[in-house]
Amino acid sequence: MTALKGMTWNHPRGLDPLLAASAAWAAETGTTIAWDARSLQDFETYPLEDLAAAYDLIVIDHPHVGGIVDAGCLVPFTESATLAEIAAGSVGASFPSYRYAGRQWALPIDAAAQVQAWVPGRIDGPVADWHAILSLAREGRLACPLRPPHALMTLFTLCGQLERSPDSDGDILFDGEIGPRAWSMLAKLADAVGPDARHHDPIAILDAMSERDSAIAVAPYIYGYVSYARDGFRPARIAFTDLAPVGVAGSAGSALGGTGIAVSARSDDIEAARAFACWVASGPVQATLYAANGGQPGHDAAWRDATVNAATGDFFAATRQTLDAAWLRPRHAGYMRFQHEASALIDAALGGIDDGASVIARLNDLHRRHRR
Repeated sequence: MTALKGMTWNHPRGLDPLLAASAAWAAETGTTIAWDARSLQDFETYPLEDLAAAYDLIVIDHPHVGGIVDAGCLVPFTESATLAEIAAGSVGASFPSYRYAGRQWALPIDAAAQVQAWVPGRIDGPVADWHAILSLAREGRLACPLRPPHALMTLFTLCGQLERSPDSDGDILFDGEIGPRAWSMLAKLADAVGPDARHHDPIAILDAMSERDSAIAVAPYIYGYVSYARDGFRPARIAFTDLAPVGVAGSAGSALGGTGIAVSARSDDIEAARAFACWVASGPVQATLYAANGGQPGHDAAWRDATVNAATGDFFAATRQTLDAAWLRPRHAGYMRFQHEASALIDAALGGIDDGASVIARLNDLHRRHRR
């Protein structure tokens, strides 16, 4: 019997579907997988080289890819009919987000982007414009997670909605005209929601929104979490929909998130790990076992499935336009260091009086130094 170890992130959406899939896989193949989980904050910052030394399977975020490849701690997937099926089922850029230097380093098992969350019964429907966003924020009925790195993610998204997403492949990340305009919008939003937002990540905001007596009706820039769209997950169900069209690009330009499953180069049984990864990322598994156990699949077969949508208040259908037009963050080897330092810079600037042009210039300088 083959025994593997895996690492994912500690939330029902990240852990429960993998536990269910691993149990089914063990029954079918005899290969067992023991999963550990880390916090959302660790998931975004923990050195993956250390995880690759201890685990066979690792759930990763796509901006880590360049650094991981540079460190040589993952093995790529080989081209096959199964890989082609997973690629054909990509939700937006989820599948190509893990392709780097001509090889596929992870397979999408979870697709996400910043979308809009709202609570039916507290508001007539989702917000539709920037004026409504600021008005609700000033009334204390709107929340926005701005804990690092989420303020940076919202800045990215606002740039995209203003029809000029940051340049993932160039030295100059933010456009000199659009960047300051997006910063001005972010600063106004941060001021309206108050300083506590800088201590809250998406899970904290969604947990607060889902309390029965919460005043929060809307979160206009938040990574979608299908768990909260299910009846009974929390006291109040949260609905999700596409971003409000606050700029000329509408709901396009959201910062892509989600996760992929990767195989460690240090694994004692690389082929066994690859086999499970390909199986769990495939359309038939994603649309059934994975989705039914609280997952937020990364495959189109699940996103289009009527049963999957009915169980989640149309979470997938209602946010698909935003996902399909989401923006892919840089993936070069120095990006994660940039994201960490840029997030700290933004957090400090939101608490001060920095003008947009100055902040964007410093962010561009920082990105230029880390790009390699």
